[in-house]
Amino acid sequence: MKAYLIRRLWQSVLVLLGVSVVVFLILHLTGDPAALLLPPDATALDLETLRTALGFNDPVAVQYLRFLRGAVQGNFGESLRHGEPAMTLVVERLPATFQLAGAGLLIALTLAIPAGIVSAVRRNKPVDYIATVVALLGQAMPTFWLGIMLILIFSVRLGWFPSSGRGDLEHLVLPAITLGLFTTARITRLTRSGMLEVLGQDYIRTARAKGVSEPPVVWKHALRNASIPIVTIVGIELGTLLGGSVITETIFAWPGVGRLSVQAIFNRDYPVVQAAVFLLASTFVIVNFLVDIVYTYLDPRIRFR
Repeated sequence: MKAYLIRRLWQSVLVLLGVSVVVFLILHLTGDPAALLLPPDATALDLETLRTALGFNDPVAVQYLRFLRGAVQGNFGESLRHGEPAMTLVVERLPATFQLAGAGLLIALTLAIPAGIVSAVRRNKPVDYIATVVALLGQAMPTFWLGIMLILIFSVRLGWFPSSGRGDLEHLVLPAITLGLFTTARITRLTRSGMLEVLGQDYIRTARAKGVSEPPVVWKHALRNASIPIVTIVGIELGTLLGGSVITETIFAWPGVGRLSVQAIFNRDYPVVQAAVFLLASTFVIVNFLVDIVYTYLDPRIRFR
């Protein structure tokens, strides 16, 4: 158990190190941020002076090591646009992103797991066909299209919910549905396939032959053994919701990390982009590490690998 967790922790550190390299190199391939910070009539000397002041004239390796040292200390430098610490800007937006991702995941779990179980238990029945079609539609619809349609119908035409911004619960409904529907579809399909596999096992048939009623067979025996892949996909989806909320936050003007990242990318605000990506990647890695711990509870064989 201890060796397993240490190995997973070490792998998590390597993942974060890889993320730091990829983010740093890709951002430095997108162009010169100093050119965006200066007015169009700036001279070549002005440009060179600003590059030197920001450290962009140093070798790439030196810049990366400086970035990595700061990242370990939680210091990503100051925003080139806002003049404030980049990490402070990102942390200020983090609660909004957590709120949106949490609401999306809550919707997904509330709908998907019961739908997947019912679909598996009622295999090849009308309810199974309906759940399968709805799940396929949920995965097929692009997030940006769904968000715009929800705004047009429920905000513009019916006036039930606000179309943008963050405020009370009404502001959260449409963005959470937009973000959570794709995850709902994916978890529904995975739950259904996992339950179908488990319900066909010998120990399930034995339990039924012994006269155990159907609810304990489904909820106590089948669901627990089918839950390992579900826990896996939930952990991955939570990370995806946190990092993939960029489109939803942009459509609904939700003041989260995703929207801040988009604005920072357009402005080539390197420190903010690096801080946002690094923080979201860290959250993703932590969530997956916690999922690994849950594995050991659900499947004791993992402790001895």
